[in-house]
Amino acid sequence: MMVFKVLPRMTTATRLVAFCCLATLAGEPVLAQGLRLPDNMGGGLGGGSTDGGGPSLIAPPATSPAAPQTPAAPARPGPTSSRIQLGDAIVAVVNTDVITRRELDLRVQAAKATLASQQIAAPDEASLERQVLERMIVEKTQLQEAAQTGIRIDDMQLDRAISRIAEQNKVSVSEMRDQIERDGLPFPAYREDLRQEITLLRLRERAVDSQIQISESEIDAYLSEQHDAAPPELTLAQILVRVPEGSSSDMVGRLRQKAEDLLSQARGGADFARLAAASSDGEEALHGGELGTRPADRWPSMFVEAVAQLQPGGVSDIVQSGNGFHIIKLLDRKSLDGGATATAMPVQQTHARHILIRPTQVVTSEQARERLVNIRQRILQGGANFADMARQYSNDASAPQGGDLGWISPQETVPEFERAMDALQPGQVSEPVQSPFGWHLIQVVERRTQDIGRERQRAAARQALFQRKLDQAYEDWARQLRDKAYVEIRLGGESAPAR
Repeated sequence: MMVFKVLPRMTTATRLVAFCCLATLAGEPVLAQGLRLPDNMGGGLGGGSTDGGGPSLIAPPATSPAAPQTPAAPARPGPTSSRIQLGDAIVAVVNTDVITRRELDLRVQAAKATLASQQIAAPDEASLERQVLERMIVEKTQLQEAAQTGIRIDDMQLDRAISRIAEQNKVSVSEMRDQIERDGLPFPAYREDLRQEITLLRLRERAVDSQIQISESEIDAYLSEQHDAAPPELTLAQILVRVPEGSSSDMVGRLRQKAEDLLSQARGGADFARLAAASSDGEEALHGGELGTRPADRWPSMFVEAVAQLQPGGVSDIVQSGNGFHIIKLLDRKSLDGGATATAMPVQQTHARHILIRPTQVVTSEQARERLVNIRQRILQGGANFADMARQYSNDASAPQGGDLGWISPQETVPEFERAMDALQPGQVSEPVQSPFGWHLIQVVERRTQDIGRERQRAAARQALFQRKLDQAYEDWARQLRDKAYVEIRLGGESAPAR
């Protein structure tokens, strides 16, 4: 059976890879709301910033917020969900929204199916309900944050994502729709679930990814360490006992004891995956705690150190982080051949500028295109300077630099942009070109042939360092959103405020 749901309910440790896949399907690059595509999961090359702000050369739009601020919770928020039906009980209040029994039951059934497909024994019903409800609460706080920061995935972006998913599965959209509905999921529900996934990923891009800084000195040190041999590839799983922000010393002590008890069970022969499904506070709990597989240099260093002396199947001591207490299981370790050696890679690069007009609730797509038609006429017939027009009118962060994108290598930009750019001669200005980000005018300044082997090597190093920092940064951000939210849990007929 074909699986069309792209990376559903992603775990913390796989979010970077997941985001690359899903964001690319949606027409979005990694690490920016701009233009460049990921190189080995994010790595624009040639002329990029060296300030450690991420590999993309076109930064997020000026309206992109910094780390989001969650407003103070109301004293007793009332339910406002439009999905509530008569007789549908409320199982949790999250700020001004609610989670209903109907929604929880659907997700519990999905969780049971997921566990069964992975051959993981499901925990008891009450534990599973609590686990699923907590995942839904965390998700709800993030969707609320996305709404507050103005993130919206329109139907055009969603249709494009669906088309690319179908293309990757080598079927038509209609064939994909038929298969999804044969599997028991109404296609409109699939669309909205996918819209939500892309929304959450874009929120994380703005709030978390853009805050991670990688310096050139860090890249130099990394390449020096990796020169002789490639790091081993590790497959890890975890049980996380989360410590809420502001917990008292007594609360921290009780949670530490809970972690000790879970560690004792894990080392005493209990099934680790079932323990994780029943008791872990990590987002990957309902996948048996499995975090995935990646080279050691892309795991948080504390995890690598915790399993350094373990054999596959071994369980680490308790590892404490800002989020709580982790118990790490080494599922597998594989040695990889080769070290960090740059190989020659000559390519033709293009030095380009662009002017971007983004459609908004005020400016329609057609109006955006017409604006660029008028700007192009002023450049070609009125003698206006392209860079000056970019500074005045472009919605991209490259506007202060006159729309200058630096040197662009093949496959660094979205296909629509690259095709139009490649068709231009130096000095030419394109007609308006539509991409997932809006409408562009493109000017090619010059072209050159360049060996980018070293740049590729440094981009790969930057990405490895980025991913090493990502998990902790994401968990910190998600925990802060969760801890700041007003949450009232009403499972079992009881009303109990919870942090």
